[in-house]
Amino acid sequence: MAEFSSIDRRAARIKLILMDCDGVLTDGRVWLTGSGEEQKAFNVRDGLGIELLHRAGIKTGIISGRSSEVVEKRVVELKIHFLEQGVVEKVSVFYRILSAAGVDDGSVAFVGDDLNDIPLMQRSEFAIAVNDAADETKAAAHYVTKAKGGYGAIREVAEIILKAQGRWSDLIKRFDIR
Repeated sequence: MAEFSSIDRRAARIKLILMDCDGVLTDGRVWLTGSGEEQKAFNVRDGLGIELLHRAGIKTGIISGRSSEVVEKRVVELKIHFLEQGVVEKVSVFYRILSAAGVDDGSVAFVGDDLNDIPLMQRSEFAIAVNDAADETKAAAHYVTKAKGGYGAIREVAEIILKAQGRWSDLIKRFDIR
C-alpha cells in the first residue's frame, strides 16, 4: 500500500468515481424472497458520501456484473450518473463511461472488492479496495478502506477525496458542525 502523501496526491486528481456494487455499496449478500424478488441493504452513510461528491462536481458510476432492479432504484435515488449492469467484460464499459464523462484514466478512481475489479483498478489513477475484499484485490489497490463493503466504505473514500481536494470543510458547513 502507498503512503498517505501518495494517496492524497492521487485523490486530489479525481473527477469520477466508479465502483462495483455488490460487496462495495452492499455487504455482498443477496437475499431472495420466496417470490424470487431480490433484496439488498445499502448504507445511508455511503449515500451521503455520494451526495457530497456530487455537490463537489465529482461524477459517480457503478459497473456491476449482476443486474438488479434494486440497484436501479438506488441509482435513481442517489442521482448516480452512470450505471452499467450485467457486464461480463468490464474494461470496455469502463472506457465508454470515461469518454461519456469527459475524463481520462488519470482522473478516475475505482472501488472494488473482487477479482473481476482488478483490471479496472489497474487502469485507474486511484485504485481502492474495501476492507473485506479478496486478498488479490487488496494487493492491486493504492488504498484499502477501514470500512467493509456495505458499511460506509464509499463514505470513507468520499471524505479522503474531498479533503485532498480541499472541499471537505466547505461541504460540511451546511450541517452546522461546531
